[in-house]
Amino acid sequence: MSVTAKADARPLSDAEIVEAYLTASMVPDPDAAAAYMKPGTVITFTGEREFDHPRGPTGFNAKRYRWVKKRMDRIDVCPGAGETVVYSVGTLYGEWIDGTPFEGNRYVDRFVVRGGQIVKMDVWNDSAERILVQRGIEA
Repeated sequence: MSVTAKADARPLSDAEIVEAYLTASMVPDPDAAAAYMKPGTVITFTGEREFDHPRGPTGFNAKRYRWVKKRMDRIDVCPGAGETVVYSVGTLYGEWIDGTPFEGNRYVDRFVVRGGQIVKMDVWNDSAERILVQRGIEA
């Protein structure tokens, strides 16, 4: 990259930071995803599971899915005093661990971004409900 190109590079918006994090996490490349987070950021996953690095959700997902991706339908940005809350809303698609394909599994991810880094992440989705239905348990 030339010196001119570096000078012209603009910092990412808070929404772009979140989108870059999610894109890296879907590879999955948890170390690349971590570059968008302040070290030690708490990621609260479904079922109140807490992780301090994107490797945590990647490892958890490996027990639930053969593979999973997000179809990001929209990103909502809520600026605040000294921080921005960014929501990514969409659906998950992929294969369950047994190889059964799925799609349309709703998710909402909530991020707090401060100073160009993600400092908190909360994750919700319908996977647990869908797993119960697969097992014949009324959810």
